[in-house]
Amino acid sequence: MAEDLAGHPHAAVTVDDGIVTVTLDRPDKLNAISHDMTAVLWDAVLALGDRDDLRCLVITAKGRYFTAGQDISSPAGNRPGDPETKHQHPGWNFRRDYRSHHLLYDEMEAVEKPVIMAIQGRCLGAGVEMAGSVDFRFCTPEATFALPEVKLGGIAGSGGTSRLTRLVGPSWAKWMAMATMEIDAIQANSIGLVHQVYPAESLMDEVYAFCRHLMSLPTEALGLAKMAVDVHADVTDRNIQRQFDRMSVYSTLAAFEQSMERFGRQPDS
Repeated sequence: MAEDLAGHPHAAVTVDDGIVTVTLDRPDKLNAISHDMTAVLWDAVLALGDRDDLRCLVITAKGRYFTAGQDISSPAGNRPGDPETKHQHPGWNFRRDYRSHHLLYDEMEAVEKPVIMAIQGRCLGAGVEMAGSVDFRFCTPEATFALPEVKLGGIAGSGGTSRLTRLVGPSWAKWMAMATMEIDAIQANSIGLVHQVYPAESLMDEVYAFCRHLMSLPTEALGLAKMAVDVHADVTDRNIQRQFDRMSVYSTLAAFEQSMERFGRQPDS
């Protein structure tokens, strides 16, 4: 039976069979990410990490837009500082508040469980940055992706350059973050920004089927595999990579050997 946690401003939250789903629903603002939305996402990510009964997080949306990006009329972080004195040190006051927003995406990366985006429409700015921090991305043919910040005289500063470059490489990151070019679902799939493109009517069924596949895998090994991939993406020293591999393998060795004894076979190649 689904656990309905709805009632949050601008987003609904449900829990069903170990899967927590956050659905962005702010049609009057094209799902622009508000402070309230960020708070909902924080609650969901922390619950995913803290609750043993939760195994996957799915982030999706309603309407023509997955999101129009960050709502610039809403505070991005939760540490804005003292309005009476923050003018004295505007730079570090801004960076402190902005970092509190960045920590949400950091937590999506750090939680040792899968975080998945199901993108049904246009995905701009902070939506693309969020995509860079999650583990798996699926979309419909109607989805498009763009980072328009340079048009406004800024840059995509919440992972739109750093995470996107790691995800799709510098050539395509420049295409989007520097030239502000919008790409469609097929192109997003071809450069690795999304994993699969599904018809709108079957998107969520496919995403939840994938969640159930992930939930059938050993939890400890799944979490370690996520950490290992992220470490290897960030650390280029091959010796450090191999050391991490050996430590990770050892921590799962007992469970691996038990599985082999139970099934009496070698692991699939």
